[in-house]
Amino acid sequence: MCFGFSVYFGLDNTKEENIELLKSAYKLGFTRIFSSLHIPEANYEVLKTEVKDFFKLAKEYNMDIISDISPNTFKFLELENMDLKGLKELGVKTIRIDFGYTVEEISTMSKNDFDIGIQLNASTVTKEFLEELDKLNPDYKNIDALHNFYPRVNTGISEECMIQKNNLLKDRKIKISAFVQSNNRKRSPMKDGLPTLEDHRGIEVKVAANHLFAIGNDGVFIGDSLPSMKELEELSSLNKDAVELRIKLKTGEQTCIELLKNIYSSRTDSARDAIRANESRLLLNEKKIKADNTTDKKYGDITIDNSGYFRYMGELQIVLSNLKEDERTNVVASILQEDLYLLKYIKDGKRFYFKI
Repeated sequence: MCFGFSVYFGLDNTKEENIELLKSAYKLGFTRIFSSLHIPEANYEVLKTEVKDFFKLAKEYNMDIISDISPNTFKFLELENMDLKGLKELGVKTIRIDFGYTVEEISTMSKNDFDIGIQLNASTVTKEFLEELDKLNPDYKNIDALHNFYPRVNTGISEECMIQKNNLLKDRKIKISAFVQSNNRKRSPMKDGLPTLEDHRGIEVKVAANHLFAIGNDGVFIGDSLPSMKELEELSSLNKDAVELRIKLKTGEQTCIELLKNIYSSRTDSARDAIRANESRLLLNEKKIKADNTTDKKYGDITIDNSGYFRYMGELQIVLSNLKEDERTNVVASILQEDLYLLKYIKDGKRFYFKI
């Protein structure tokens, strides 16, 4: 589970643009493709001629094609309803259940013999639905979830709603993905972006994706028709298992600068005044840290204890309160104002790293 993009045949892009997008994303390590085969505005004559060629190339790349399905989708693909073998032969690896199927059918499909994954709509699952599914003993190892995207302004879900739905799914160890919008070519007919969270409408791909990973999503898809190469590159550069924090340096002390290049995890015994890194003291390798910029500390500053703190030398903290200067502690960097909101997610072992 990691990075994905979306393709909508017969809509905004030419066949050549879709193929080029596929090739570019593959080179950058994207592994999943979301494809909707029942968009009312799509040109279905064009769609029919493009689907199979695109799916064939994606299959050669061993990419995970996700197709949202309904009984009409099988009819469009000239397959019998629930013909999973036929979907597999086309190159589809995961089917996203859209509408028209019972809980019993979903459970049955999760135990198919064709190695096809089943994907739930993460935005619409309920406690009651999942409890009904539990009773039917589905193969949860073969089930993941993907949130909706929302074309109309002001209809995207809230962070609170996402976290609540995600917690229901994580209780069953189901992996979860969500959408961010592209600001390059937005999908017709609304062209207002296709994010999951309304907070992300108009926001840069990398910033929105970093937020999604911070609140516990396992994968991110670009929802719109034709993301730019820069958007693809920036998304692929993220570490999905840690929160990226952009910082401004405030020190020239080289050992401190080297320590800022590592990935850390927050301690589970959370301090009142700071996020404490688990690993920083262990990474010193007998190097010494000189006192430098031992000034007052403000919310969002990053500090590293110098040799004056004896066995605490190398202790890295992100300050959560305004604190007085201490000659034993270097103020080495500060988190950019735009990323300060991310600090509330870094707790209980959450991993983080810095972008200088």
